[in-house]
Amino acid sequence: MKTLRLRLSSDVLEEDPALLEAARILRGGGLVAFPTETVYGLGANALDARAVEKIFAAKQRPHWDPVIVHVAEVAAAQELALEWPDSAERLARSFWPGPLTMLLPRSAKIPDVCTAGREKAGLRMPSHPVALALIAAAGVPIAAPSANRFGHTSPTTAEHVLADLEGRIDAILDGGPCAVGVESTVLDPTTAPAVIYRPGGVTPEQIRLVLGDVVVAERVIADEVPPESLESPGLGIRHYAPRARVILVESEGELLRVAEREAQEFRVGVLLPSEWSIPREGVTVMRWGSWDNPESLARDLYLQMRALDAQAVEVIICPVPPPKGIGLAIRDRLRKAAE
Repeated sequence: MKTLRLRLSSDVLEEDPALLEAARILRGGGLVAFPTETVYGLGANALDARAVEKIFAAKQRPHWDPVIVHVAEVAAAQELALEWPDSAERLARSFWPGPLTMLLPRSAKIPDVCTAGREKAGLRMPSHPVALALIAAAGVPIAAPSANRFGHTSPTTAEHVLADLEGRIDAILDGGPCAVGVESTVLDPTTAPAVIYRPGGVTPEQIRLVLGDVVVAERVIADEVPPESLESPGLGIRHYAPRARVILVESEGELLRVAEREAQEFRVGVLLPSEWSIPREGVTVMRWGSWDNPESLARDLYLQMRALDAQAVEVIICPVPPPKGIGLAIRDRLRKAAE
């Protein structure tokens, strides 16, 4: 299979030939990678079980890991949900379009393959204008996990997608780099209190301002999660991982000690926040945002991990930010990458 790289060329997205071609492929049951504000997604017609099955084949993704269904309007999500509680309405008003996925009882329109047979589906309205225009042009909701091989580092550029999936998908719609850089928050608003199963682009602090009480699921910090118990995408233990072994550190002193030790035997790369000192010579350093701007850490996390992989390092040493705001999502991704 030849993967088409479709580049946008029109100022009017709805009329862009590349976007219209991507929509045609989706309507015909094909696979299209496309940009969202979080990471690139690998999309298929969510109402076509055979099309969604192709996602699992292309990614080599196990069927116990559900996929998120993306819509372009709140009304479309309401049609796909058996229930739309007041909590969902308040969250949609506050965070849609945006990086929040809500787990809601699904209608029969959503096939089992999207949810791993579970009764709740993850529904999201992305904020990226290309994603919204593509969903609208396709005329169907789009099922889409991240556009990478299963377990690998998520893609935030078209080049990342091609590195993993060229020849395995029909097309990629190139919309430039993603702004948020980590996946959406996955939350179940039907429980009291609401439960966050995957931290992401919308923080617990932001959600509490809308709903009041909200809890982070125990499994977010658990060491073991059995596949059959996964409520949402992205909860498998080894996930978001580069080829290199990942070592996490909590302080600048620990980073210096670990770099000194590992560099005796391995090619070492370091993700280094701007406030920290460069470790010993012979270590490959990628500057990685600032502690004072955790959004920059999220945006560049996968980008810099992939850059270090491209340098053929064998070990990546990475500091972990405090577990507040989007730092909780970054810690979650790093912990899974280091398993």
